Amino acid sequence: MNTRYSAVDSNPLSIYVMHPFWNFVVKFLPTWLAPNLITFTGFMFLVLNFLMLAFYDFDFNASSAGHQHVPSWVWVAAGIFNFLAYTLDGVDGKQARRTNSSTPLGELFDHGLDSWACVFFVATVYSIFGRGESGVGVVTLYYILWVVLFSFILSHWEKYNTGILFLPWGYDISQVTISLVYLVTAAVGVETWYQPVIFHLLYRDLFTFMIIACSFTVTLPMSLYNVLKGYRNNTLKHSSLYEGLLPFLSPFLLFVLSTIWVIYSPSNILELQPRIFYLMVGTAFANVTCKLIVCQMSNTRCQPLSILLLPMTAVVVLAITRVFTNETLLLYLWTAAVVLAHIHYGVSVVKQLSNHFSIFAFSLKKPNSD
Repeated sequence: MNTRYSAVDSNPLSIYVMHPFWNFVVKFLPTWLAPNLITFTGFMFLVLNFLMLAFYDFDFNASSAGHQHVPSWVWVAAGIFNFLAYTLDGVDGKQARRTNSSTPLGELFDHGLDSWACVFFVATVYSIFGRGESGVGVVTLYYILWVVLFSFILSHWEKYNTGILFLPWGYDISQVTISLVYLVTAAVGVETWYQPVIFHLLYRDLFTFMIIACSFTVTLPMSLYNVLKGYRNNTLKHSSLYEGLLPFLSPFLLFVLSTIWVIYSPSNILELQPRIFYLMVGTAFANVTCKLIVCQMSNTRCQPLSILLLPMTAVVVLAITRVFTNETLLLYLWTAAVVLAHIHYGVSVVKQLSNHFSIFAFSLKKPNSD
């Protein structure tokens, strides 16, 4: 198992603002507090946000006219929880170095939960803009979610090929922006976001533009540049183009399968159950990504096909051919299966790494200590 962790963070916001803030915050944490517990707590704040907004706005209609709006205190809580999650994600690594407890388990825990967190913060912030007449459609958000997922896996594709994790600039900018948007929404109401900023351009259009622009004008070019630089310096870990692009195969197939379901759904499943569909896609993506992270840490070859995609193919066929007549029930059953399978995978890997390194996942005590 390769225990060397190499990451590059060149974002000015992160370097000049967030890192000094995180260095300040970590001093207040007790030295007995395990970094993985910090990571997990931050992740649970995002899950809490997702569940909280699911309770008040399950179908993303609360921001539409004629519907009961989300209470202001929920937006305040969402903003605080999102910033706490972002802060804890920033200090966990500093706590690991401070307590001399950095391990590959921490890397998997951090980035593995980050991959799952993508769907939670994207689906939660969507409640602000909604899917009313002037909102962001559920199909549009489906593709926006995939842009975010694509941006995330780009960084890990870089590390798979270069051995170095180049942290994307868009992450810090988006997290600070989302936290502020929640708080502003609590003060001015969701109606403000439906006002034109200039000409006929709405705030929700800026939201969509910001995500797409960060991905395709910043993250993607920088990723390609870093890999190209590794190729020119002859430092890439994989010599062939096929091996280098292998990490994209399973995410691409997942995108194809889920998109086929969206397009050919007999009951228009994305309009009926957008939140559950996003959760299913985001969790399946996280499972694929976690396996890639394990390959990075162990310097092993990325498997071409995730086993999860085989039953998903059958599920999609059952749905679009109407063999399983209750499509909503089929989605719920498959989503539950994906979530349970991912949790089982995560727990199994954490146990194996904990045993291998003779550590506890959530404690700095050693297993053989009194």
